[in-house]
Amino acid sequence: MRVRQLANDEGNQLLRIIRRGSGSVVRWRRSQIVLWSAQEMDVGQIAKIAFTCEDRVRAVIHNFNDDGFASLDPKYAGGRPPTFTLPQRREIKKIALSRPLDHHLPFSTWSLTKLAEFLVAEGVVDDISHEGLRAVLRDQGVSFQVIKTWKVSTDPDFEEKKNRVLELYDIADGKTKPKKGDPTVVFCMDEFGPLNLEPRPGRQWAPAATKGGSGGKPRRRRRSATYNKNGGVRHLLAAYDLGADKLFTHVKETKNRTTFLAFCRYIRSLYPKEVRIAIVLDNFSPHLETKRDSRVGDLARTNNVELAYVPTNASWLNRIEAQFQALGYFALGGIVHECDRAA
Repeated sequence: MRVRQLANDEGNQLLRIIRRGSGSVVRWRRSQIVLWSAQEMDVGQIAKIAFTCEDRVRAVIHNFNDDGFASLDPKYAGGRPPTFTLPQRREIKKIALSRPLDHHLPFSTWSLTKLAEFLVAEGVVDDISHEGLRAVLRDQGVSFQVIKTWKVSTDPDFEEKKNRVLELYDIADGKTKPKKGDPTVVFCMDEFGPLNLEPRPGRQWAPAATKGGSGGKPRRRRRSATYNKNGGVRHLLAAYDLGADKLFTHVKETKNRTTFLAFCRYIRSLYPKEVRIAIVLDNFSPHLETKRDSRVGDLARTNNVELAYVPTNASWLNRIEAQFQALGYFALGGIVHECDRAA
């Protein structure tokens, strides 16, 4: 069972929800399940890493296939019957999503007052309050947002690259036998950073606040303030071995083609040279071979390595992206670097 084929902007939207890690936990967990399914992971695998049952995973995928992103925010509460009929609500939503200029009005943005007045003038409703209008729009999934730019993948080889990455995932998961010349080991690689060397916020269990206080002792561990950031930054180069379910990392002061090649040689050294490996990675410039610098291509050709690039603006296809969220939470949250401790 699989989620329906995702458009590139849908995959990027799921990745943004997971990376942000704020808001509803239900939305975050459901987004993870949908993204894992889009990355060709089967129901059993997803249930195992999501610590849930297979029926729950199937239900989330079914709901997303039927309702799209609306299924990520389930409506649990009931309430009194709606004041307005379904056709009226749909018309309110349609007009709210349109531009005032489309109705020959001399302004470019709807306010609640202007929208309510227009709905009454057009005969959509007899009367509606501002709060009633706000509630209808919220129920219909419409909110007041800042206009933003957007990206679509302009990669002419989008389908070819995406299909190759998914084929490699099937090989790593044991769903497909590798053909002649195919790799048998698959890594997903990316960089994480830059990371400032400073005390980082985190979470911990601590005694709850009480009226009697804590007797002058702090209830929870404190994070030291930072005034001088003299430690510089570091970059984490990481590779996720899908078959072994292990994450290999190097910490570097820079992330350029030289450090990338050194890390690739380390990955190559993890397996005998006769074992062909594949590295799934994005189109960051140090990952690419250029006319002036052919070291990346030379390394791949001479070391039995396949470099599988995800399409442009489609990093959601890289399975290592989901690992960075947990890495930042469990490994970086609440730590104090030695340079800060010494200061």
